[in-house]
Amino acid sequence: MVVLAAFTSLGGLVALLAGAYGLHRTRHLTEAGEITDALVKAVLQGADRPTLQFETADGRVLEVVSPVPPNRRRPLRAGERVRIAYDADDPREVVLIGRERRGLDRAFVAAGASLVVVGLALGMAG
Repeated sequence: MVVLAAFTSLGGLVALLAGAYGLHRTRHLTEAGEITDALVKAVLQGADRPTLQFETADGRVLEVVSPVPPNRRRPLRAGERVRIAYDADDPREVVLIGRERRGLDRAFVAAGASLVVVGLALGMAG
């Protein structure tokens, strides 16, 4: 029972930390990142997400894979322009403004915290 409790708590801790990190990165990019427009390009053969092309503040033109999953209510369409925030130190890290994944990250935090509590309860019972 103690081994099950340890694995449950450890799995929950990993999920909690993943969600917390995602929330932190999203907040950091939306508050301190560079804001620009990006052009949505067509989905490449074999890929499931379109690419975003944008120009950085220092004039470089980059293409990155969209962080928005294709199963969203309103998928990105080729030729569309979207607002993004990117990390000036690593411009490959982007967030689409208004389409952040905060809900998913919060779900990871909640599920992880729940698993940690269940693991602790199992540990105390065993």
